[in-house]
Amino acid sequence: MHICPRAKSQHPYSPLANTGSVARDHLANERTFLSWTRTGLGFVALGVALAKLDALEGLSPALAHNHDHGDLKLQSAALVGSGTGCLGYGTLRYFSSLRGLKRGLFRPNIVGVALVAVTSGAVAGGGVWMVVRTEKEV
Repeated sequence: MHICPRAKSQHPYSPLANTGSVARDHLANERTFLSWTRTGLGFVALGVALAKLDALEGLSPALAHNHDHGDLKLQSAALVGSGTGCLGYGTLRYFSSLRGLKRGLFRPNIVGVALVAVTSGAVAGGGVWMVVRTEKEV
């Protein structure tokens, strides 16, 4: 008895013959999916932590250190949105690669790499801007 028979009937992925590099290719695809997941969850966690910075400063006056960082809702939302985008894109990429590998094809991930590079650059640039802005105000 299967835990979810309906899902199996709608997506019948039967075992594949392990000839050549089939298993290695599919395992690499799974590792790539997990990397997308880890990256997305990292962005989401950073966004949530940034949103809760005021609450942490309220717990310990030593954390406040007289820094007025302003409203961080936009930055937090951007991080959570970027993380959600990574999770969604990673999932779509996994299933797209799975279909391609079953047909013996592979498409390089140019769009995903560019998206992560731009997003990471924006996060880094935003972090530098926040630090510089805070230092000028002090």
